[in-house]
Amino acid sequence: MLANTPDRDKTTVEAQEPLLNEGMLSVTGTLSPEHQAIFPVEAQTFLSLLCDKFASQVEQLLTAREEKQAKIDAGELPDFLEDTQDIREGSWKIQGIPQDLQDRRVEITGPTDRKMVINALNANVKVFMADFEDSMAPAWSKVLDGQINLRDAVNGDISYTNPVNGKHYALESDPAVLICRVRGLHLKEKHVTFNGQIIPGALFDFALYFYNNYAKLLKKGSGPYFYIPKLQSHKEAQWWSQVFHFTEDYFGLDTGTIKATVLIETLPAVFEMDEILFSLKEHIVGLNCGRWDYIFSYIKTLKKHPDRVLPDRQVVTMDKPFLNAYSRLLVRTCHKRGAFAMGGMAAFIPAKDPQTNQQVLDKVHNDKSLEANNGHDGTWVAHPGLADTALAVFDLALGERINQLNVSRHQDAPVTAEDLLAPCDGEITEQGMRHNIRVALQYIEAWISGNGCVPIYGLMEDAATAEISRASIWQWIQHGKALDNGQTVTNELFELYLAEEIEVVKEEVGQERYESGRFEEAAVLMAKLTTSDELTNFLTIPGYDYLD
Repeated sequence: MLANTPDRDKTTVEAQEPLLNEGMLSVTGTLSPEHQAIFPVEAQTFLSLLCDKFASQVEQLLTAREEKQAKIDAGELPDFLEDTQDIREGSWKIQGIPQDLQDRRVEITGPTDRKMVINALNANVKVFMADFEDSMAPAWSKVLDGQINLRDAVNGDISYTNPVNGKHYALESDPAVLICRVRGLHLKEKHVTFNGQIIPGALFDFALYFYNNYAKLLKKGSGPYFYIPKLQSHKEAQWWSQVFHFTEDYFGLDTGTIKATVLIETLPAVFEMDEILFSLKEHIVGLNCGRWDYIFSYIKTLKKHPDRVLPDRQVVTMDKPFLNAYSRLLVRTCHKRGAFAMGGMAAFIPAKDPQTNQQVLDKVHNDKSLEANNGHDGTWVAHPGLADTALAVFDLALGERINQLNVSRHQDAPVTAEDLLAPCDGEITEQGMRHNIRVALQYIEAWISGNGCVPIYGLMEDAATAEISRASIWQWIQHGKALDNGQTVTNELFELYLAEEIEVVKEEVGQERYESGRFEEAAVLMAKLTTSDELTNFLTIPGYDYLD
């Protein structure tokens, strides 16, 4: 056990070599001198211990997901758990929220590119969520560069000069609070093996961010804060709890030093929110409505249920009954336990045309007003240009308060499983299908080229929207749905539309950009994902094969 010295410089952390069997951890990716600085022997020792204790459990958790999904495919619908009723009915609370996380009214999210990190931390927001997951294509060098960028941001000496125009970017004196989102449990880090097995990306991201930054963060009066994505059960939350407890013990830190916010972005997880909070009660500070992934998860989870097919994604908005029930239940559950209930993403990006831009801001205002009125404590934006609009909505709703933990929603009628699973009305259109194809094609092309955060048609798209696009078409094919033009959605119709929309995209991006990109490979991958007999769980898993 290391001495209890939370402000100790990281370079003095001693490796616990006797606990390791030599040769267990192998780094197969190239490490430059800069990358070696953030992944030294001591960090590798820590990661080895995490892998030794926790990596094998990930496969068990993923198998449990598949077993549960098989039951749903066979006709069983998700529901609240009988054997954890006492947790839902108990009067317990989570254990403490740090001072610098008490006010989270607007958070900005984005990948860990150096300029983006600086701009996000300088934005008019309370929190920046630096993302190693949905808005990042995890090429080895990008993952490591991202860790360097976050280390430099924590140290306060991050800067960037544009090599083309010479514009200089530097961190301002009062940056936003930094939270790191690690990869989901389903994603691997293929450049590191433990006992010959590729390790979970989540453990890699967590270990490096924690090791390089915990001491400096604590010295500054902040702490090692994390966003945890894609959980599907409280058993997975228990796994994270064990990782956090082990880490605090290993570094001699008080229990609860690590704090996490969990994204409720899967349909199975919404039925276990109390249990997730309870499982992480020493470390958790809130839950977040990850709405785009949640819509994707609704499709994926209920893919075999013909009465639960979603329409065009443009009409699946937060005022739809199943999504509004999800938002209200999250607020009620969190506030009952003293935890924050964070709202979802405004994926719009500002437009150059003033009239169009005002329409964008009006949409953001209406969306954030719905969240604030539901009782959310804060919300997400994808672009600094939306921060002021979102902030104004929450400033008005909060008044003198810094959050809405006092909004209990206990007078609401109970949110039932039927509410959360309610079918969604709306048309399935030719225009919507063609739009899905263009969005997914362009996003997949960007992702396999190493860019996971892409502006497309006025929205900042990440993996979630591409997932919705390709999964919707897959589901329409499987259930023989008809478009508004009378045509039935089939593999053949999809392939026809794909060929036609490739030409549209080629015209939109230009011949030179098309030929220098990876659009043909993206089209092949999209076709495989969309016309397969079984729905692939995540496009990023086969997509990872395209990355160095």
